[in-house]
Amino acid sequence: MSRSVRRLVVASLAITILTGAGQPPEKKDDKKDPQATFEPRAKPGVGQEFLEKFVGDWEVAKTFHPRAGEPLRQKGECRQTMIHDGRFLKSDFVFVTDGGKSTGTGLIGFEPATGTFTTVWVDSRQTRMSFRQSEGKFENGEIVLFGKELGGKEGRRSKTVTRPEDDGKKIVHRQFSFGPDGKERLVMELVLTKKAVPAPPGK
Repeated sequence: MSRSVRRLVVASLAITILTGAGQPPEKKDDKKDPQATFEPRAKPGVGQEFLEKFVGDWEVAKTFHPRAGEPLRQKGECRQTMIHDGRFLKSDFVFVTDGGKSTGTGLIGFEPATGTFTTVWVDSRQTRMSFRQSEGKFENGEIVLFGKELGGKEGRRSKTVTRPEDDGKKIVHRQFSFGPDGKERLVMELVLTKKAVPAPPGK
């Protein structure tokens, strides 16, 4: 390779490097999301704004109402957090029992397109996952859900109603079953009372 050709090659490489150096680095956000073609992104809606009221640490009073006999009561605690950029509310429960403790985890989301809530619940008492979904539009400041089974099965009919009270300092959650005559029977009630936030040191 002659000296003139080498000079031309070196000059071309220098121009290429300098031109590239002057360009801003490529951002990941500038690339098209290939998953969005069949699963478009969905932003949080009014349901997520409502769920944010449930965030925090709570004292829990649980009352189970058997068909016969006195109600059974337990104490517990719950921590609720918004996850996945504010799209879902996660609830972690711990209850004190005579045999030690039991735990449970709930996850609830809201679909702005349909105006419905969907929940899933798992706990240390059983291996079955419990699914619930609202059947009407979100209104009246409460979440009303009905038990669902996968595969389109109707299953055992049940309903839960959850609403904040006392300016958001309390959450009341009630679970109902339906008798053969269609009448509701209160099965369980959870009353969550928000824990006081400790004052900063020196206050």
